[in-house]
Order: sequence, then C-alpha cells, then structure tokens
Amino acid sequence: MIGPRQALRLFRINWVLLRHGLDEVVLATRVFRPLRWVKYLLPWHWVARDLPAYPVRVRLALEDLGPIFVKFGQILSTRRDLLPDDLAIELAKLQDRVPPFDGAQARALIEKAWGRSVDEVLDKFDPTPLASASIAQVHTGRLKDGTEIVVKVLRPGIERTIRQDLGLMYTIAHLAERYWKDGKRLRPVEVVREYEKTIFDELDLQREAANASQIRRSWLNSEMLYIPEVYWDWTRSNVMMMERIYGTPVSDVVKLKAQGVSMKQLGERGVEIFFTQVFRDNFFHADMHPGNIFVEPSGRYISIDFGIVGTLTTEDQRYLAENLLAFFERDYRRVAELHVESGWVPAGTRVDEFESAIRTVSEPIFEKPLSEISFGHFLVRLFQTARRFDMEIQPQLVLLEKTLLNIEGLGRQLYPELDLWTTAKPYMERWMKDQVGLKGLFDRTKRNVYSVADQAPELPLIAYRILMAYDKRLRGAETLQRSAHDHQHTSSNNSIKAIGGASALICGTLILLLGPGHWLAETTGIALAVVCYLSGAWLFVSATRRA
Repeated sequence: MIGPRQALRLFRINWVLLRHGLDEVVLATRVFRPLRWVKYLLPWHWVARDLPAYPVRVRLALEDLGPIFVKFGQILSTRRDLLPDDLAIELAKLQDRVPPFDGAQARALIEKAWGRSVDEVLDKFDPTPLASASIAQVHTGRLKDGTEIVVKVLRPGIERTIRQDLGLMYTIAHLAERYWKDGKRLRPVEVVREYEKTIFDELDLQREAANASQIRRSWLNSEMLYIPEVYWDWTRSNVMMMERIYGTPVSDVVKLKAQGVSMKQLGERGVEIFFTQVFRDNFFHADMHPGNIFVEPSGRYISIDFGIVGTLTTEDQRYLAENLLAFFERDYRRVAELHVESGWVPAGTRVDEFESAIRTVSEPIFEKPLSEISFGHFLVRLFQTARRFDMEIQPQLVLLEKTLLNIEGLGRQLYPELDLWTTAKPYMERWMKDQVGLKGLFDRTKRNVYSVADQAPELPLIAYRILMAYDKRLRGAETLQRSAHDHQHTSSNNSIKAIGGASALICGTLILLLGPGHWLAETTGIALAVVCYLSGAWLFVSATRRA
C-alpha cells in the first residue's frame, strides 16, 4: 500500500523522468498505457527539444533524484548481464558527490559515538570535510601523539532516508515486474534486493573497518599495495578512524609520469593485485574505482574505502580459473561443462547447445589482437549467454565482474598496451597447479586430518558401537537364514572386514595421539594415519554394501 508521502515521491520521480524526456519509460508500462494520450498535452511534444542520447538522459534523471538513486545507478551499472552496454557504461559515470553536512553536526555525532569530547582524543579536528558522499563524509585530524588520521562519519538520518527510498524502489520494482514487458527478464525486485544488502553493509563502518584490517594483514610489508591502519579504539558502527594517507590519485597520469612512476609496472601490478586477492586471499576489494586508489612516488598502490568486498568459494575459484584458461585455449566445450559441473547452470542443460552459444560469443573476440582482448567483457558476454540458459547470477560473481572491469579499464588507462592475458595466465596456471597438484592434495589432506584428529578420542567408542550394532544385525540374519551356506560365508567375510575397518580406525587414532613427537615424525605420522583412516573407511563401506 502506497502512503501519501510515497505517492508524492512517486509523482516527483515520474515528473523527473518526463522532464528528462523519458516519457516513453513512464508510458510504456501497461498500467499507464491507457493514458498515453497525455503525452500530446505535454508542451515538449509540440516544441522540439535537443535531448541527449537515452543512456545520458537516464543518468541525468538519477542524479536529479538524489544520492540514494545515484548509488542504485552505480550498482545497477555492474549488471551487464541485464543492461545494454551503452546504458551500463553511462551509469558507471554516476558520481557519488553530494553537498557536505555541517562540520559541527559531524563533531557532535563523533562525540556521541565515542562518549567523550573530540578534544580529549584529538589534538586537532578539521570541521571542513576532506570528502563528502551519499553515505558518509570524512574529516581530518591529529592524535595527541602527532599521528595524522581521518575520521569517517555516517550522515545523520541516512538510514531512515535509505529505508524510505528502498520502500519506494520495491514498489516500483513490483509494478515494473508486473506491468513492464521486460519486467520478468530484468528481474527488478531481485536487483533492488541485491542493492538493499549492499547499501546496508556500507552503513556499518565497523564492518568496513574489519574488511580493511583483513586486507591490510594480507598485504603487510608489500611493495605493491598499502592499506591504511584502522584505529579500533575509536571505531564504532557509525564512526571509523583510520591512518591518513598521502598519494597521487591514480587517474592523474600526468603527475604520476612527472614523478617517474612506470606506467607499465603500475598497470601490471594492478592486475597482479586483483588476481592475488581473488585466488590467494579469496577476499577482494570490490570497489576499486579510481577515486579509491592512490599511488606513492615509489609506484606502490594505496587503497581506501572497503565498504564493498567480495569472496568466492574454493569451487568458484577453481571453476573461474578453469573457465578463463579453457577460453584462452578455445576449449568451448570445457567452458560449457564447467558451468554445468559448478551448478552455475541447471544440471539438465544440453552441453552441446551451450557450447555452440559460447562459441558464437567467443570467436569474434579472438579476431582481435591478444592485447585488446578484454577479460571483463568476456565475462560479461559469458554471463549474458549463460543467462539464456537459466543461469542464476550470484552476487559474488557480479562483484568479481565489476571489479575486473574496473581494474582492466584502469590498467589500460595507465598503460594502453597492457596485455591482461599474458599477465594473468601464468598466475592462474600456478594457482591451478598448487590446487590440483601434489602440494594441494597434501595441504587439503593435512587440513582434514587435523579436523578428524579433534574428534579422534571418540572414534574407538564409535567404532565399538558400530561393531555391536552390526554384530546384532548379523546374528539376526544368521538365525533367519542359517541354512544358506553362501550367505553365511559372505556374512563372515563382512564381519572380518568390519572388524578390520574398526581396527584400522583405532590404529589411525592411536598414531595421531601417540605417534608424532614420540616415535614418528609429524608428516610421517599424519600420512600413516590417513592410510589407516582410508583403509578403515573402505573396509566398512565394502562390508555394509555387501551386507
């Protein structure tokens, strides 16, 4: 049910759309189709207007609707599996810049969060914000020991504003899904739901601080990337304090060249940082637009603003790497099989049809020189094709695609000859070798053995109970079929296997508990225990299957 306030806001939205020449958007829905004659009453129907292209008009309309809609447009620009390319590219230009709120109000919010005066904590606090965005603004300051810091503080009343606009977005999305001809295909309700999760994650500055701390820990003492330190004592859900950083914005190529920074090295480092975060750390900064990246004179990157991060499961990591490597080798059937194996498309998908669709999309890409082939656009095309086969686009893959497009665009802005394939392919091959080779097998086995060892003291009792239950079952079977000699023989064999399995499990447990550090080296003990556990499991399975 739409209340008076929402009805007024909805009226304003439609008015903004009409003012920007988007009357076809308003009147294209079935619910307004009977009112299409109204456009003949609009003054601009009779007086020609010099309007920009449709994607530009959409961007301008979102900017007029306010910061929450700007943020929505930015996130919508990442859904290239849903939007035409020209519209997605234009929405990516949306700037999250809004007028700052009063510095005295920011100071009051900070003091309320800290429970003490700013002057007790800081030697200096600048009431003029360093930066201002739709969700928060940033002020500079200095600690008592002279450390330069920044304090990020959420806008007052921002959560209430977001909830009101989200309620309206859901109303519009439900109407669009019901009455708009492309509503079911574009799934507007699903898009708004993803936006809701993303924007509420950004409202928790403690969560952002935790993201920053984790990435900083992974890149501590790195020559490629620096993450500023979080000051946890003065970080709350609506206030975050971090070390202040100094660097050149990555988009200022002229200044970077004047400092002697190698553009080739900078472009390649950006790619390496991204793939390291995705495959080594499994925790990547998913908002790496130029406004969040700076460069030191040494060529080291500095990254800020960690409200949006992405993670992949181990399976997603492996399938993604295999997909890109198979695409590089033009093995389209393997790409199709990987989508089915990973569950990205339904299990009943015909691999031959999917392979043909992927080939149709991919072959034109290879007509270009290798250095011009885009990783990001390949993923976009791949996801668009998979969508036709009922692929459910998962949020982590959307974030990955968005980040890759950002990194690729940035890298080629810095160094137009950047060859992403040459830079990334050896890294992915090494990662695959580590995962699938002997080292990966041993690492996974070692992790699993330690998990089993935690439960090891219980295994003898569990084995005893299984044996007793099995013995009881066996005696019942022998009583019912005492005359069947062959069955008795099989049952006897099963008993031997079950007892052997229990013995192997107990031996494995004893080796883990008593062996390493006493009469075995740790690695040898683990290996022997694994052999015992595998043998015991095989004997048990064999016995019960034959029974």
